Amino acid sequence: MTTTETKKPAFYSNLTFQIMIAMVLGILLGIFIHQNYSPEAAKEFSGYIKMLATIFIRLVQMIISPLVFSTLVVGIAKLGDIKAVGRIGGKAMGWFFTASFVSLLIGMFWVNMLEPGVGLNLSDIDLSTATEVTEKTQSFSAQNFIEHIIPKSLFEAMANNEILQIVIFSIFFGLAAASIGDHAKPVVNALDKTSHIILKMVNYVMKFAPIGVFGAIAGVFAIRDFNELLFTYAKFFGSFMVGIGSLWIVLLLVGYVFLKSRMTTLLQRIVSPLIIAFGTTSSEAVFPKLTEELERFGVKDKIVSFMLPLGYSFNLDGSMMYMTFASIFIAQAYGVQLDMGTQLTMLFVLMLTSKGIAGVPRASLVVVAATCGMFKIPIEGIALILPIDHFCDMFRSATNVLGNALATSVVGKWEKEE
Repeated sequence: MTTTETKKPAFYSNLTFQIMIAMVLGILLGIFIHQNYSPEAAKEFSGYIKMLATIFIRLVQMIISPLVFSTLVVGIAKLGDIKAVGRIGGKAMGWFFTASFVSLLIGMFWVNMLEPGVGLNLSDIDLSTATEVTEKTQSFSAQNFIEHIIPKSLFEAMANNEILQIVIFSIFFGLAAASIGDHAKPVVNALDKTSHIILKMVNYVMKFAPIGVFGAIAGVFAIRDFNELLFTYAKFFGSFMVGIGSLWIVLLLVGYVFLKSRMTTLLQRIVSPLIIAFGTTSSEAVFPKLTEELERFGVKDKIVSFMLPLGYSFNLDGSMMYMTFASIFIAQAYGVQLDMGTQLTMLFVLMLTSKGIAGVPRASLVVVAATCGMFKIPIEGIALILPIDHFCDMFRSATNVLGNALATSVVGKWEKEE
């Protein structure tokens, strides 16, 4: 499936241009509705216009499960043995945990330096808005965590788009196919052709991306007064942007160290996935497109099909940075003193509890709420960040995409050198 770089880079592609136009039009329409219609009418409009984003994301979700299964099984079968899988898997997990740790540290550093939660007025905060997240947190336990990782049925995992569960089944299936050898070739070839068909479907689905982004952006700006939100949360959002900006600088520097001048080409390739993730606040929405672009960049298909599904479960750099930042922010707002030892313990707890929950709605907030509960920080403090969370999610979703593209490209380069 790997192709050469003959196609024009994504930065100049028609799709990227259409998505950027859609974002601008969505913002303008959302602001117009917010300023000229009643809150009830704006909310109703938001519900309808967001259906465009829902349709797009569901179209993408429709092809994620078969794409992950087919490409991962074929990739492992082509690797040929457990030793090769172990070697690449070891490099992948080493990268993922290092990147997660650095991301968590960056969040912890900036929230302590800038102290956005200190002196915050809590009197105007509607704590009832956190009910949805706190209810999910009550079922967040070690048992549920394990059950979320290990599938009891491939078909149930596919129906729920549980990427990590599909990955685990696919690894076992792929290793079994590789061990059988020639007898498994008809199945592997059939899955290989299936993955080609699904990647062709990606091209059809992505034509709807600008409409989906338009709906998502217009729906948010119709019910949110962005200027008011930004003024109220200026310190929190500004501090968050410093943190996410620092993380981008680190990721880009690491990319240029390992990929050198090709890092620029990689960025051109992933501009479109980055913008889609930013507009829809869903890194999952760009999984198929990112697979395609990384193969066009020159990473072997077997590496892409192995790395990306793992990365979507273990390598969410933007979300990791946000988790320490938000957890300590809530502690600051409620005057809960956390010494450095406690904060480092919190960091390691977040490192473990955040893995494998990429498919959970508002996963970052659920993990933050669960972590707050463990460290005697009021869980209802989640209500403090809910109003601005969507805008933070735009940046952390794009960061997740950058982190996974970088990890896959670097491991692909290491394997090529070997």
